[in-house]
Amino acid sequence: MAFENLTDKLTKVFKNLRSKGRLTEEDVKSAMKEVKLALLEADVNFKVVKNFIKTVEERAVGSEVLEGLNPGQAVVKIVNEELTNVLGSETVEIKFEPGQATTVIMLCGLQGAGKTTTAAKLAGKFILKGKKPLLVALDVYRPAAIKQLQVNGEKQGVEVFSMGDNVSPVEIAKASLEHAKAGGFNVVIFDTAGRLQIDDALMEELVNIKQAVTVHKTLLVVDAMIGQESVNVATQFNDKIGLDGLILSKMDGDTRGGAALSIKAVTGIPILYVGMGEKLSDLEQFYPDRMANRILGMGDVLTLIDKVMEETDIDKDKERDMSERLKKGKFDFNDYLESMNQMKKMGGLSSMLGLMPNLGISKDDLEGAVDEKQLKQMEAIVLSMTKKERSNPKLLNPQRKHRIAKGAGVDIAVVNRFIKQFEQTQKLMKQMPGLMGGKKRRGFGGMGGFGKFPGMPF
Repeated sequence: MAFENLTDKLTKVFKNLRSKGRLTEEDVKSAMKEVKLALLEADVNFKVVKNFIKTVEERAVGSEVLEGLNPGQAVVKIVNEELTNVLGSETVEIKFEPGQATTVIMLCGLQGAGKTTTAAKLAGKFILKGKKPLLVALDVYRPAAIKQLQVNGEKQGVEVFSMGDNVSPVEIAKASLEHAKAGGFNVVIFDTAGRLQIDDALMEELVNIKQAVTVHKTLLVVDAMIGQESVNVATQFNDKIGLDGLILSKMDGDTRGGAALSIKAVTGIPILYVGMGEKLSDLEQFYPDRMANRILGMGDVLTLIDKVMEETDIDKDKERDMSERLKKGKFDFNDYLESMNQMKKMGGLSSMLGLMPNLGISKDDLEGAVDEKQLKQMEAIVLSMTKKERSNPKLLNPQRKHRIAKGAGVDIAVVNRFIKQFEQTQKLMKQMPGLMGGKKRRGFGGMGGFGKFPGMPF
């Protein structure tokens, strides 16, 4: 994630604060100097950092904090609250037009920011909210832009309206609303053209679209990896056409993350969503408090729960069946593969652990604790089994194990160790059915019941 380096540095600062039984004003100011440097290195706007540090220090050096029972924790709490304020304080959601009226959303931004992919991601989010979205291809200049939108729309199960690249965006926008009305679409998403830089032609086109049709929400998609320049881009777009919200793309990239910490405070425009990956499901609602928790290493369990509920596709009957099988210790390697697939949909084990409260380990420590290579080996072992072998592990005699090891490209000892651990887990589950949870377990399917495989906390 964009804030990994910042999180590691802040975690060390606050660990030192918490280790002290009593704090002095000098302790607080010293810690805030380190926080200031960390924020500036993360490419946060200087004025934002200056105001943030000043506010935190004023609150933290009060007698209530310094003379409290847990002053270190109190300072961290203040930092968390002020960081949430910088990020926007409250979660802002897109408000749809009432009744059957169509809500028109226009996405704009520079070329390469990820507008087209974000448009499809956004449509997928709206489907989950019970809406019927229509994607509209208004980028008639960039090669393959229309095709890209159509491909992504098909993956999301969303219709794409296009009139080719020889019709003006204004005319396409007008026609799309007629099509939306006739087809019962209640959300229309305009995927507009971008430029390598802000120019008069780009702005004129966007202004013309807004003058020709009613646009209820104008959202800017901005690349988080361009750092402070994203603040300038947002300011210029807002001045020229007016913005209702921001979507930060590529927040999973190797960036310092200062854009997210600066853009709301400088422009006053709320962040609505953040793109956290290339998959069409990798778009998260932006929660300032949750993001502050992540940055401070406090985890984001609520977002993890949201991911589980959104990403899993196990139907209720299938989930109920798996739950019963697990309780009876009858799970097999097919169930194991199902769990692995569910974990992948949520970004993998490292991604999931990254949303958990700080385990007291840095990014490097986390990568060492979670051996993704080992997980892939396990999957390769299971995939090298026949269907009968997956369903009935008792069939796995030495000859079959050698064949599986060869197919998975691993040593026979690795296969034997994996199968032994699997069998031990089966026995454990028979003895401890209560660990499997009851009717309230949702989303993970069988993922909660495979015991302790190497590198796997389930």
